Amino acid sequence: MQYQPTYLDRQKEALLYLAIDSPVEQVLYGGGAGGGKTKLGCMWQIQRRLKYAGTRSLIGRSKLDTLKKTTLNTFFETAHEFGLVADKHYNYNGQTNVITFFNGSEIILKDLFAYPSNPNFDSLGSLEITDYFIDEVAEVTEKAVNIVHSRCRYKLNEFNLIPKGFLSCNPSKGWLYNEFYLKNKQQELPVHRAFVRALPTDNKYLPQAYIESLRRLPDYDRKRLLEGNWEFDDDSDKLFATDNLLRMFRNELLEGNKYITSDIARFGKDRTIICVWNGLTLIEIKVMHRASVDEVVNEIRNIAKNNNVLLQNIVCDEDGVGGGVVDFLKCRGFVNGSKAKKPQYQNLKSECYYLLAQFIEQNYLTCLVNSHKEQIVKELEMIKRHRADVDGKLQVTPKEQIKLREGISPDFADAIMMRMFFELNPSYGQYVVG
Repeated sequence: MQYQPTYLDRQKEALLYLAIDSPVEQVLYGGGAGGGKTKLGCMWQIQRRLKYAGTRSLIGRSKLDTLKKTTLNTFFETAHEFGLVADKHYNYNGQTNVITFFNGSEIILKDLFAYPSNPNFDSLGSLEITDYFIDEVAEVTEKAVNIVHSRCRYKLNEFNLIPKGFLSCNPSKGWLYNEFYLKNKQQELPVHRAFVRALPTDNKYLPQAYIESLRRLPDYDRKRLLEGNWEFDDDSDKLFATDNLLRMFRNELLEGNKYITSDIARFGKDRTIICVWNGLTLIEIKVMHRASVDEVVNEIRNIAKNNNVLLQNIVCDEDGVGGGVVDFLKCRGFVNGSKAKKPQYQNLKSECYYLLAQFIEQNYLTCLVNSHKEQIVKELEMIKRHRADVDGKLQVTPKEQIKLREGISPDFADAIMMRMFFELNPSYGQYVVG
């Protein structure tokens, strides 16, 4: 029988699950935006560190830089509300990323991203903690959470405690949906876990104007972020409709200037994709495996010569190893995170993907390369709208997250997307969507 709290208020319910007399070890407080999830996690962490002197905890997020810009600021605000004074009651060391309290308790700030170079999270191997708080846990793998939980053993016997973890997130599909939300709905959640649905109305200090802005969101976003609905259509955030992608593969040549676009293999990645274009028709794809910079440069030069492609009409991914290719060829470089032409987009990559979706939807782009049809369709279907940031700019899911979620990198998709680089500037391309 799952432990049942005696209060109905959602934040109190979450705290009751986290209480020392509860057998629950992991609490997922998941739901709408602005529900005070991060605030609650910081409150719980501060209370634990003050109550149990000399204990140690972890506050984690997918990327440490994001944690410092978001969760850590909420921690400082919450500490101030508790009457704690920096450098008196606690000290934050930005070099070691450790918060030390006057009573000897510590909070370690940790990056929990699943880097290819550290698939087993070896950096957590020697860690000993009492409890933990993982913010925006939907961006963290299940394996990372399990490893963090397994490190909960520090001073448990001294204070008669059990391992405790607090997780927060917005509604998402993936392991959290399956392991927490769905099992809770089906009354199959094990006794050591609890799910509490969060809503913006849980936050007493949230401005009414913010609630109204959530009400005006499109139906898909409103249900997730305002209503905390986990039963949203996982396909509704796709940028490309499957029917539109399949229609792209037709025997129609949309002739124009010749172009080459290329996604260059980064360190640890073995696949370089080179696309050859006649106007807005993809006429050839070259795939190179584990090729050196020199080999890629020579191949692009040969392809350009055979297809009469001008140097100014060649663009290569300039991030990472691709920078070397751009330097050797003296061609155009594509920097994914660079500034977009229009202010409503988060970066150049997002702008190009949204424009590509528009071109494909309006039949402005065709592909004559059927040998890679299945792979191209699959990868473009993987490109999804990403959660809007604070100023509401449009963006797509980062490549690292796609690879983590799908198990493959969208290299074909990125190489095709870069064709839009020439359409964003009228002096480069011929076809511009109004």
